[in-house]
Amino acid sequence: MNKFRLVFLFLLILSCKNDNQNVVQSNQVDYEANLKGIEDTRQKFMQAVKDKDGETIGKLVTNNVKTIGPGNYAWNDMYLNSSKQGPFPYDSIIMFPKETILVSDSIAYDFGNSNVYYTNKEGEAIELRNTFLAILKKGEDGIWRLHREVASSNFEN
Repeated sequence: MNKFRLVFLFLLILSCKNDNQNVVQSNQVDYEANLKGIEDTRQKFMQAVKDKDGETIGKLVTNNVKTIGPGNYAWNDMYLNSSKQGPFPYDSIIMFPKETILVSDSIAYDFGNSNVYYTNKEGEAIELRNTFLAILKKGEDGIWRLHREVASSNFEN
């Protein structure tokens, strides 16, 4: 039994050794600057949607962005019947982040709620609410961009 304990202890110590030199140490990440950069991207995105500025929106997403919108009837109706077409067919969006976590100095995730407003074909203003989880990547130029997003029509309070 003592040999088993000795082997177990040796394996435990060996498994705790970290040979990965690519891990970013927490003291190397400027949290405040990165969180400000993420908030800047969020504000620019909301303004670009409001301004119908597709060029700016294109600069705030990665070149291989993937988004999955809420899949209920109201959201489907917006994508089919909005007076504005495209991947972001709304007039405006207000985002309420609840949790932003820096995974490293170039990857983060953002969790929260948003209210989306659009005008349907009848000219009526419609409000839709959702909960989102987004993965953000920071480019070599220092700009945080949307890389992946999954949204749910279930609204998390």
